[in-house]
Amino acid sequence: MPDLPATSAASSSLPGTDTANQAPARTDAATRTPCAPWWGPARMPFLLLTLACMAWAVACCRWLAQHGGNALHWSDAALATLGALAAHGGTNALNEYVDFRSGLDACAQRTPFSGGSGTLPARPRLAAVALGLGVGGLALSAALGLYFLWHHPASRPLLLPQGLAGLALAAAYTPWITRHPWLCLLAPGLGFGPLMTLGTTAVLLDGPGPQAIATMAVAALLPFGLANALLLLNQYPDIEADRRVGRRTLPMVLGPSRTWPVLALQYLLAYGALLACVGALGLPRPALLGLLTAPLAARTVHGAMHHAHHTAALLPTLRRNVRVCLLTLLLAAMGVAMGS
Repeated sequence: MPDLPATSAASSSLPGTDTANQAPARTDAATRTPCAPWWGPARMPFLLLTLACMAWAVACCRWLAQHGGNALHWSDAALATLGALAAHGGTNALNEYVDFRSGLDACAQRTPFSGGSGTLPARPRLAAVALGLGVGGLALSAALGLYFLWHHPASRPLLLPQGLAGLALAAAYTPWITRHPWLCLLAPGLGFGPLMTLGTTAVLLDGPGPQAIATMAVAALLPFGLANALLLLNQYPDIEADRRVGRRTLPMVLGPSRTWPVLALQYLLAYGALLACVGALGLPRPALLGLLTAPLAARTVHGAMHHAHHTAALLPTLRRNVRVCLLTLLLAAMGVAMGS
């Protein structure tokens, strides 16, 4: 399975539980958790995004398999999901390690949605563990990819390029991609969208035809747009910390108050892809359940417009952004499953 760009201290994350009125967490010693678990650098809650993306990809593959008169192998789906989780968790851990060593963790304004997990600042001795988790996660993902290449020879023309691209993306994300604003915008979507979706397609459909690949390529634009939107908004609180370590994110270059149109475009791309999947490619109409989150997405864009420079006021918007991403994928996947 392809390796995925994961949330870094400058571009993370997933659900938090802080209330809307809480101030962002400080990064000094008083806010660090002495009992931070050793698995913290993998950022387990953030892996919900991987599960949601895989639910969408597997549901679409199941529908295509049924229309081709074939059965979906659920054991392969489970292994593919494990590979995606290992890649995401491993890349998270590597990013935590690099951010800790670079000093970014020490100056980041930590919130439930950005600034890293805080594990390594609280327990510096876990740095080697984080590195081991990262290398181990990517190694497990690569091993599963080799397994699929061996057992499904027909998948090789599609799966091999996806896997190599994923490895390159994971390796280049923190040291290079985060220095290029537009690449930094698109990298999360590439990992969670085309790489994950088409990699899953290669495995589950075992040598899919051109029509199936075209359908899944359009389907991949749903997680592509949503992941871009998720990571883009989560970069807002980390602008100053990112600047100190030489990163150049889009909110830093354009300015937070001028980045909201890009956020809106990512949502429009995602919802447009869902409409195209149903209207032009024939996916079951219940997949349009994913459109139920559109009003929440509109509120998220509104919040990004009006609270771009105030992290505490932005927290509810960050939380809505996470909900839009996860719920859209899960509702759309559920709709495809209902219509299969």
